[in-house]
Amino acid sequence: MSIYVISDLHLSFFPGADKPMDVFGARWFNHAQRLEQNWRETVREEDTVVIPGDISWGLKLEDAKYDLDWVAALPGRKIILKGNHDLWWNGITKMNRMYDSIRFLQYDHAEAEGCYICGSRGWLTPDSEDFTADDEKIYRRELLRLESSLRSAREALMKTGADNGEGDAPPIIGFLHFPPVADPRSFSGFQQLFSDYGVKDVYYGHIHGEDAFRNSVQGEYHGINYHLVSLDYLNCRPLLIRQGDGQAESAKEIAE
Repeated sequence: MSIYVISDLHLSFFPGADKPMDVFGARWFNHAQRLEQNWRETVREEDTVVIPGDISWGLKLEDAKYDLDWVAALPGRKIILKGNHDLWWNGITKMNRMYDSIRFLQYDHAEAEGCYICGSRGWLTPDSEDFTADDEKIYRRELLRLESSLRSAREALMKTGADNGEGDAPPIIGFLHFPPVADPRSFSGFQQLFSDYGVKDVYYGHIHGEDAFRNSVQGEYHGINYHLVSLDYLNCRPLLIRQGDGQAESAKEIAE
């Protein structure tokens, strides 16, 4: 049983949708068809796939349901976090009643293959260009949401008598939609929280295009490994991040 991740599906199967993604470059050509093929070749029913945001272009849940139905029909259990374009996201309890194979994650954690899955949407960080007072409010709210998720995992760990990062304790894996910091030379509250809770690996999306790929935070910073997992960066193939023997593939190798 393995854990995979891929972000930014940007699906638009709902009637009347006009969101062709190939206008953003060759990596997006037939991206949904390529994703489905790669997914079915890679992911088994017993595996878990984390999708950190930007699932559907639908504005309402009834529109997004066409895309969510498509995701639900793919192999594996899916854990979905909210992205900035997921405007259809409404009512976590209601959404979690919709599908047997999809878990929508907000404020809490999920368990998969002996790991604790935590995360939030995230937001622009204070080192971003044109960071406004409104951004500050959303940033602070997302910090609270992320801490709530991480705290729930720590409480679950404490009930087992284990602390993250000590001995054979199950690891906490972090996920965001936005990058944890805009400038790799900076340091954000998201990074501080991941550090405070002993997280060693964080996966995020939102970043698109060759220039943005090169300038994003990737690799080890302040003791944490950061991984970009946008669909176009991964060439439409879910990235294996944990399997039975604990080995992980490199996001850079997949992208190349």
